[in-house]
Amino acid sequence: MYDPKGNGKDKSVDTVQFVEAEPPAHLQGIVHRFLELKTAAPLPADYRFHALPDACTYVVFDQDDRRINGVSKLRATSEEFNLGRSFHFVNIRFLPGVWQNPAEQLSHGQVDQPYVGDLPLRAVNDDLAGRDFAEQYSILTAFADWLVHRQMVAVNPVTAKIFAHLDDIASVADMAEAAGISARQLQRTLKRTTGFAPHDFLKVLRLQQSLNGEDTWSYADQSHFIHSFRKATGYTPGKYSRKFDV
Repeated sequence: MYDPKGNGKDKSVDTVQFVEAEPPAHLQGIVHRFLELKTAAPLPADYRFHALPDACTYVVFDQDDRRINGVSKLRATSEEFNLGRSFHFVNIRFLPGVWQNPAEQLSHGQVDQPYVGDLPLRAVNDDLAGRDFAEQYSILTAFADWLVHRQMVAVNPVTAKIFAHLDDIASVADMAEAAGISARQLQRTLKRTTGFAPHDFLKVLRLQQSLNGEDTWSYADQSHFIHSFRKATGYTPGKYSRKFDV
């Protein structure tokens, strides 16, 4: 099953707390993780958050400014955001392809503007405020259930089949075969539901598999892997592992 790492935490900043929690069983296949990222105390310098491409959709709640909420995705290369010296975010990471609400304006990268859409994100953020992450878990679950009930998120049968056969996939043709559709149908479906063309989607999945220590999707050789990793993240694998915890 697809298990994206999502981000790299700078090893030099110990006072930044990052917590992940798996969703309840009935939301697995839709929600990957509930997340909290916050500072325990103001930092001496701005914190740069390195977000790895994972093809997921995120609902972002800024606890320090509860007007700031939104729905975001990442590109096929890593993105670095300056979060400043103090921050507190609570997020829902949805699996690739499950977001079904075409009316929602998706941003790329970090959400930093007041939310103006139709989802009750401000009300949810207000409800999250002042609670520890264990208490917030039930609120995030209820909101995910609300989205499911209104068919704004749902299991994507194409990406679900791809994730179920990850070990057998080494090419776009393999993805189409695993999904049981033509290459042309795969192109249309992935672009519509994930925002990625099949070859970019495959690159993201390969990168995430490498971060999990999987060697089932072997690159052509070591130099090919290093080149691909550096193109996606901006770092060689060695420099990345020295700088970030993943």
